[in-house]
Amino acid sequence: MRLGFTKTISVLCAVFAVAMACSPETDTTDAEASAEGITVYLVRHAERETGDDPDLNAAGQARAEALADALEDAGLDTIWSTDYRRTRATSAPLAQRLEVDVQIYDPSDLDAFAETLKTAGETALVVGHSNTTPDLAAALGGEAGPPIDEPTEYDRLYVLTGVGTATVETDIRRYGARNDASDG
Repeated sequence: MRLGFTKTISVLCAVFAVAMACSPETDTTDAEASAEGITVYLVRHAERETGDDPDLNAAGQARAEALADALEDAGLDTIWSTDYRRTRATSAPLAQRLEVDVQIYDPSDLDAFAETLKTAGETALVVGHSNTTPDLAAALGGEAGPPIDEPTEYDRLYVLTGVGTATVETDIRRYGARNDASDG
């Protein structure tokens, strides 16, 4: 079967258009982002009540709002939390402002979760615990920093840049009201 000249040109144009759409030069944003890595923010949950699976207390609610203020314009694509009231409540104000659903992760396998974050390639906030947040920073290629002071330190904010590359930069900041353990 022979195609007419017009049909042949149409087919060639269509093939050319598909080839251009598939060209690696057409989407440099993703390539540049993967070359530079991603940014991941890590925090421990805010101040909590006592008891099994407690909610946030008044200071914790204020800190959760301060976290939302600090990261509202950070370009977050996703928010992750462990499945506890205190972590979900810490992430809630920011999730509401950004109109994103909070994804639940299992803190018992931080290496696998770190790979999930790297593979997703999204700027993320992860809300965890005093005994998991430094370990997750290390699993992502960053620095764990000193141990988090369990009874008093709720204001540590890890900013890991270059996650997914050979060089991850770790910046440990503070947010919200300062507490006695936050003198560094």
